[in-house]
Amino acid sequence: MLVVLLAGEFRSAGELAKSAGITPQAASTQLAQLVDNNLVVVRQQGRHKYFALADADVAHALEALSMVAERDNVSARWEKLNYKPLKCARRCYGHMAGELGVAQFQMLMQRKYLCATENGHQLTEAGQKWVAELGMTLQVKNTTRFAYPCMDWSERRDHLAGSFAKALLAHYVESDWLRIEKDSRALTVTLRGQRELLPLFALPNAKS
Repeated sequence: MLVVLLAGEFRSAGELAKSAGITPQAASTQLAQLVDNNLVVVRQQGRHKYFALADADVAHALEALSMVAERDNVSARWEKLNYKPLKCARRCYGHMAGELGVAQFQMLMQRKYLCATENGHQLTEAGQKWVAELGMTLQVKNTTRFAYPCMDWSERRDHLAGSFAKALLAHYVESDWLRIEKDSRALTVTLRGQRELLPLFALPNAKS
């Protein structure tokens, strides 16, 4: 259930129960424990309750635990057919992870659009110009939560996390460069994304 919530969305107990293969009653009991331990938050809407991860720290802890749990079988797992879309690109608490997430972070650092400071990673003048050329309106806040590296579950290298990373992913989806897949954390590169997004990261075309 926690892995499903890594997508950064609110889900009902019924949806989470279905994803975990357990009864709604069992899911509700476990979700109550997760809420009590500040790992999950709940939102009441009418007679329904919706659940989400408490914050980005919980999401990063889950990614780290996933790496520890699978460190003896990393290559084999990510070669499985149902894992390949997640390896290419996926949502990690609102930002982009996987191969595309790592490529994005490498590009931003190599082209000096981002620089590391004592207060997290910040946009340089060149980075602000690049953001404007993308057509994004971005409120830059010089905080550690604006942009920072996050170790990637599948790639074992850093991708970009923080409010800047979330804004970039939202822009890619709105531009129809990436498509959010239903009931999955996977992100699909559209034909338009192959033409306009992948060249930004200096990547070859991938299957849509």
